Amino acid sequence: MSSTSHVTYTVKVEEASPATEKRPSAGPVYRWINAKDGLLELPPGLESPWKFFSDTATRIPSKPVLGRRKVSDGKAGPYTWITYQEAYDAAIRLGSAIRTLGVNPGGHCGIYGSNCPEWLLAMEACNSQSITYVPLYDTLGANAVEFIINHAEVSIAFVQENKIPAIISCLPRCSSYLKTIVSFSNISSSLKKEAEELGVSCFSWNEFLDLGSLNCELPPKQKTDICTIMYTSGTTGEPKGVILTNEAMMAEVLCIDLLLLLTDKVCSEEDTYFSFLPLAHVYDQVMETYFIYKGSSIGFWQGDVRYLMEDIQELKPTMFSGVPRVYDRIYTGISGKIQSGGALSKKLFDYAYNYKLRNMENGLPQDKAAPLLDSFVFCKIKQAFGGRIRGLLSGAAPLPRHVEEFLRVTSGAPITQGYGLTESCAGCFTSLSNIFSMIGTVGVPVPTIEARLESVPEMGYDALSSTPRGEICLRGITLFSGYYKRKDLTEEVVIDGWFHTGDIGEWQPDGAMKIIDRKKNIFKLSQGEYVAVESIENKYLRCPLITSIWVYGNSFESFLVAIVVPDRKALEDWAVNNLQEAVDFKSLCENPKARKYILDELNSTGQKNQLKGFEMLKAVYLEPTLFDVERDLITPTFKLKRPQLLKYYNLNRSSTMSPLQVQVDQLYNEAKGAKA
Repeated sequence: MSSTSHVTYTVKVEEASPATEKRPSAGPVYRWINAKDGLLELPPGLESPWKFFSDTATRIPSKPVLGRRKVSDGKAGPYTWITYQEAYDAAIRLGSAIRTLGVNPGGHCGIYGSNCPEWLLAMEACNSQSITYVPLYDTLGANAVEFIINHAEVSIAFVQENKIPAIISCLPRCSSYLKTIVSFSNISSSLKKEAEELGVSCFSWNEFLDLGSLNCELPPKQKTDICTIMYTSGTTGEPKGVILTNEAMMAEVLCIDLLLLLTDKVCSEEDTYFSFLPLAHVYDQVMETYFIYKGSSIGFWQGDVRYLMEDIQELKPTMFSGVPRVYDRIYTGISGKIQSGGALSKKLFDYAYNYKLRNMENGLPQDKAAPLLDSFVFCKIKQAFGGRIRGLLSGAAPLPRHVEEFLRVTSGAPITQGYGLTESCAGCFTSLSNIFSMIGTVGVPVPTIEARLESVPEMGYDALSSTPRGEICLRGITLFSGYYKRKDLTEEVVIDGWFHTGDIGEWQPDGAMKIIDRKKNIFKLSQGEYVAVESIENKYLRCPLITSIWVYGNSFESFLVAIVVPDRKALEDWAVNNLQEAVDFKSLCENPKARKYILDELNSTGQKNQLKGFEMLKAVYLEPTLFDVERDLITPTFKLKRPQLLKYYNLNRSSTMSPLQVQVDQLYNEAKGAKA
């Protein structure tokens, strides 16, 4: 079978537009080829995601829908389930109880906590009563929670029990809106008393269920109703409230179904989905709504990353959504086992891998490329996902090419990489199952979206060149309806009906899109060289000795420096052989020999990946602690917050910091000293 690289999977529906005095040039408008005659629209009679849930509950009331593991004596047992009927009854009761408190259709209800059945039931309760639900970020800390409650005027919030103290601590500054707290489980009498003294009533989950009735009347719904206001963390400034309508949410769900129908196999009652990506983000909300629409089961993780793989083994899911960081961990773990498995087994693995890879490159689908080798060589890798997996999805950030290739070849399931934003109601591009030429790309526009590139002259990106590059712009019904109470910010990104994503893309010959840069993350060095910093970081991240890196430069300096989080085990293994005395990890990170070792290895990785001379690092600081949300250094989807990182490492000279801590300006002084 010949390679599929000459096939094109998009179709041009509008010509390019030249530059004007006000706007740069824009390339042609493209759609996925299966949407050439028109973008997907909602069928009549579909007005709210509530219909997906209620229809499934009517169709298969006794089918298990939401499962969790009960923990007793510190040990997790098997998954226990509630049925669609039980979930439906709970959602109706909760919705009725919300209404008895005077919260009406169009009101705002917060949901705050890790993924669990109660999170979804609170969401469906809101859908049943046309109440807008507002996820309160589980990972953004109390200040953001307080900001969202006040900005979105949240009057009632469903809260995980261990988050209640955080909510109560911000009540003095937001009790003018928030009047009711409902615990996902119980609430202590002391916390209840504290909240009541501030004018806020508190209920345990069961108390609140008892307030509601199964015989309540549901309000009429419209597809233009606001389903959710979802606050994005953003890499700068205050969170922005992204308005998503019922129409956007439902169209995105139908979009997933159509894509699976045309490229793989739609989900059904036989499928089980593993819920661990935060429900506070649109990606997992859309996925779980899709599985409810199809009558599948959803099993929740325990909420502790240490037991993630154990939960997967217990649940044995058929569908798995992950982010690159999780897939990278799985890849690193499996690669380590292969490397330590002896020369013969490594040779056999390499032979099997290359044989299957070649067949897939020549157009054979994953399951037909080497079925015998799947059974004998790759079966253990499939077992890492529980043994029943038939689909892997990746989103939120670019998946490193070597990880994507490895999983495509060895996992026993097609892996689909998508691209999306909260503003596009999750996925707006997706690679197509079993189309190997799409590796390293985010694929084609989904059936509800059309896309074009807009030139970015200041970065040298031309949407009209033979290799079109520019800012990705989107149009279609799964886009947001604006930022809540921020018309100014909406008008900055939605221009002439096109949403400007801020991401730089490059159309591939087969019609797939490749994300190559971010519009904001570019700066010029003092000698005039432009640096696209994310692309450089991604190349340095291929060095197995590090887990995170922030590369920094500015127009006053001629070279780059970096703050690096080393891989603890790798650095400690090196220390055993290279340092005379045993030291703790923090001291090891401060050791000049260790810093030089990591710097040399990073630059060696940079050279292997064709980085230019000015893209090499001249100094690094080793940070023993992972960049985290608590210090405001990353977003909940693990994107670096560059202004905050600069502030933290350049200005944060608190007394608790070690005198040895090297700040960014000290790195420059150190590198210049070494040059001199």
